[in-house]
Amino acid sequence: MHNESLRDLFYSHRGNLIHKWDHYFDIYEKYFAKYRGQKVNMLEIGISHGGSMQLWKKYFGANVHVYAIDINPDCKKLEEENTTIFIGSQSDKAFLETVASQLPELDFIIDDGGHTMDQQRVSFETLYMKVKEGGLYLVEDTHTSYWAEFHGGLKNPNSFVEQSKHLVDSLYDSHVIDKSKVTINEITNHINSIAFYDSIVVFEKQLRKKPFHKQIGKKTIKPYEPTELKKENWFESFLSRFKKKEEHPFAANDGGITEL
Repeated sequence: MHNESLRDLFYSHRGNLIHKWDHYFDIYEKYFAKYRGQKVNMLEIGISHGGSMQLWKKYFGANVHVYAIDINPDCKKLEEENTTIFIGSQSDKAFLETVASQLPELDFIIDDGGHTMDQQRVSFETLYMKVKEGGLYLVEDTHTSYWAEFHGGLKNPNSFVEQSKHLVDSLYDSHVIDKSKVTINEITNHINSIAFYDSIVVFEKQLRKKPFHKQIGKKTIKPYEPTELKKENWFESFLSRFKKKEEHPFAANDGGITEL
């Protein structure tokens, strides 16, 4: 394993071709530094000339196994020790399911494939659950969500960025009254965080527990109603949100802890 930063390894690279935006390396270091020198199973979608696989091996060390997917049959010749390459389309759900059945639990997945909306969506929906708890799923070059030729466009509801924005609502599903308006399924239950960067979206996979809150100690300040809340029927509207016990598992009294 090399001690240089991933950026330094990239700029000193003289092997197979790699194409990266420079600011990606700051994002990579933030999320991947903890894996250096560890046993790592990763999947990269889209390997082109194979330079990125060489880079990952330098960065993570001898204990990394790079699994890869590419649509170009010629990429199979890039397979070597500690690499496994599958040839097929990342928008083919059946193909991805076959690949998934042959993969171990993954520390992280990097989608650097074809960057069309269907490719990103199908890959995410099919492969996300192969990531181990605490692992990561990165989708790169998400600026294509704003390009029509990739079937995106600003505010296009079918773009990967817009669909990822919708998944933010799923992080708050415990607080949403009308559950029909948010997506709730096995995948969303295992999204602990979503981070948006310029051209990268990062998902942290972790089963979310139902949130709860407590009040501890005695009240010492008189109640105060902010002016901006003094609107007609605001209190009745607020109370109506909690008319069903199952929609608010915890409530606090004037002191101590009360759990419904």
